Amino acid sequence: QLRCLSAKPKDPVELKIEVVLPEKERGKEELSASGKGSPRSYQGNGTARHFHEEERLSAPHPYPSSQDCVEAAVCHVKDLENGQMREVELGLGKVLLVKDNGEFHALGHKCPHYGAPLVKGVLSRGRVRCPWHGACFNISTGDLEDFPGLDSLHKFQVKIEKEKVYVRASKQALQIQRRTKVMAKCISPSAGHSGSTNVLIVGAGAAGLVCAETLRQEGFSDRIVLCTLDRYLPYDRAKLSKSLDSQPEQLALRPREFFRAYGIEVLTEAQVVTVDVRNKKVVFKDGFKLEYSKLLLAPGSSPKTLSCKGKEVENVFTIRTPEDANRVVRLAWGRNAVVVGAGFLGMEVAAYLTEKAHSVSVVELEDTPFRKFLGERVGRTLLKMFENNRVKFYMQTEVLEFRAHEGKLQEVVLKSSKVLRADVCVVGIGAVPATGFLRQSGIGLDSRGFIPVNKMMQTNVPGVFAAGDAVTFPLSWRNNRKVNIPHWQMAHAQGRVAAQNMLAQEAEISTVPYLWTSMFGKSLRYAGYGEGFDDVIIQGDLEELKFVAFYTKGDEVIAVASMNYDPIVSKVAEVLASGRTIRKREVETGDMSWLTGKGS
Repeated sequence: QLRCLSAKPKDPVELKIEVVLPEKERGKEELSASGKGSPRSYQGNGTARHFHEEERLSAPHPYPSSQDCVEAAVCHVKDLENGQMREVELGLGKVLLVKDNGEFHALGHKCPHYGAPLVKGVLSRGRVRCPWHGACFNISTGDLEDFPGLDSLHKFQVKIEKEKVYVRASKQALQIQRRTKVMAKCISPSAGHSGSTNVLIVGAGAAGLVCAETLRQEGFSDRIVLCTLDRYLPYDRAKLSKSLDSQPEQLALRPREFFRAYGIEVLTEAQVVTVDVRNKKVVFKDGFKLEYSKLLLAPGSSPKTLSCKGKEVENVFTIRTPEDANRVVRLAWGRNAVVVGAGFLGMEVAAYLTEKAHSVSVVELEDTPFRKFLGERVGRTLLKMFENNRVKFYMQTEVLEFRAHEGKLQEVVLKSSKVLRADVCVVGIGAVPATGFLRQSGIGLDSRGFIPVNKMMQTNVPGVFAAGDAVTFPLSWRNNRKVNIPHWQMAHAQGRVAAQNMLAQEAEISTVPYLWTSMFGKSLRYAGYGEGFDDVIIQGDLEELKFVAFYTKGDEVIAVASMNYDPIVSKVAEVLASGRTIRKREVETGDMSWLTGKGS
């Protein structure tokens, strides 16, 4: 059954809208299933957009009246040097004060993604980068420029009087610490009541949601339909393995009201089985057909499963949904848990279960966790951290059989002949792109099932874009090497680029990959693309879990990982994003003053 979030049927409304298009834009294809065009003009060069009055959501003026605002002197003009940031008190809240090129800027002080203190981040090229997960915000506008996260920062008024810096801000903005960009609303009269849509997005993860939001932010007001196999509106799937008892409402990326307000329709439990690119139409499992003008494919991936004997017994899971994660926690409480796979998902699950389960065992085919990704030394360090937290490892072996009692898991038998007691097992051995439904579509797939796209996230079929875990794309700062990077942050960035190019803005993907994991209260951060590294330069103390590891290939640093060394990973990401190459000799000396960000 398809469930659609859309407005209730209304009487037809006659819309008279004047569209003003610049001469150079008039020849471009517009997004309209009917061919009549979208009732708006949109441009890719940052110039003015025309919004219809009806599409504007009422938003409070940033400075409604003096009683709703607070204004105070926060420092002397000489207290901050150029390129410096400071967190300052303002009324009952705090503000991030930045001095850049002789100008002061005042912004929200916390990253809207997970609340990181931005003063500990990196200021570079007119933006501040979050120290935890790498999101970037423009210091002149507060706008989100790189991901993860969905919201921007509030920007506050600054004035200089008698050598003092004054900041004025609304009390509401100081408390909220996040700002959703102005977005168009859907004004298409047929929205929700026809078998056609202007934009169809298959997959409602980070890539799909960001695509839909970007279209609305850019002034697009025609119909957008998101469809997902999940029962829920878009949620933070990356958090599932880090916090297994999280409830769906805690994971939601946007509330239900958001989708209604901006006319983004979501079809839940909706499986696309056929894509007909010739007639621009998709068919769902229940036979429902939907025509589209532009299509984004963001189906994500499907977890790999084991093919061993007993694979069908109860209480063996892949973590795919909140229900999976919640059930694993309940079954593991005070009992024996086995995790198969020592990758990110498996190790996050193992770490989370240590305080809940009686025992936690990890089975891995390699000899060291994360060895291919983080290298032998870092992998051994993390192995030791887990062993110090009562996790038992069985390396260089794999599962031979799951044994059950009355249909429920009781033992895991390894090829090494070891038998592990197990009441619940989580299998985290990787994933494959969920693209089986595209095999006969004419949309290009590579030998592994990934969707190849160009830097504009375009597939081989005009009007069809793809983003997220299921794509390979050219990584610009690695000589346009075709890569698959299944990171939460990367999916956000690709979703935005796809939306921009649906609007003929000719945007290209250029973000630096950034990922993170959290285990036993310790955060590991990583930026770059380290596949094929031939050396690892480590600074700091591995034993104390306070280190930075630089991954090099030849003479070039291609990735960095750290624990308790913020904001080093964000700084390296910013250097790489600027187009500069970091040489191996620069990180071998141990002198990293060139990477030190300013903050206080």
